Amino acid sequence: MRYVEPGGPGTESGGSYVEPGGPYARLARYEDAFPGHRAEIVEGSLVLCPLRPHDNTTVWMLWAALDTQLPGEWGFISDVVVPFDDDNEFCPDLAVIPAAAADRNLSAYSPELIELVIEVVSPSSIRNDYEVKNRAYARRGIRDYLVFDPYQGHCVALRYPGPDGYLGRDTFPYGDTVPVDTRFGKLHIDTVPLPVAPKA
Repeated sequence: MRYVEPGGPGTESGGSYVEPGGPYARLARYEDAFPGHRAEIVEGSLVLCPLRPHDNTTVWMLWAALDTQLPGEWGFISDVVVPFDDDNEFCPDLAVIPAAAADRNLSAYSPELIELVIEVVSPSSIRNDYEVKNRAYARRGIRDYLVFDPYQGHCVALRYPGPDGYLGRDTFPYGDTVPVDTRFGKLHIDTVPLPVAPKA
């Protein structure tokens, strides 16, 4: 991996890490720059979300629940840069991609690899998770998008991607099982053990 200096040949001003076989990602130059936060580029702005225990616990539990159901040729990335366009570079909380791609251990991946994407809502990411990423993920044809919300105590399952967002939407209160039909079979996610944030 190499660092391209700001304004270097063939790069945008500001530079970026460029990894063989990986997509161009401006976010990579901020790696470890904001401890305790997740950084994303959303609609052209650098957005920082504080890391919270309930959010992280939800991601770990979902990873464990899905890992036992996925065929061996599928794997995960979590909080890894996925550049969508010039104005949006997201770091999905959890995304299912081919295991062969995940095994390459890159710092950035193409959205075309994602089969299922999951975001866990935090107080500062509500609009981004429910609106901005709904449109962005659907426009790239990602088949299923699940939004787990510890603050509302529910999961919003989005499917049937269209040009302006997902056409299908179901809401499952925590306590229900979330069914997800995928190309590799039907998945079931038990929401009973997921943490719910205390009311302010």
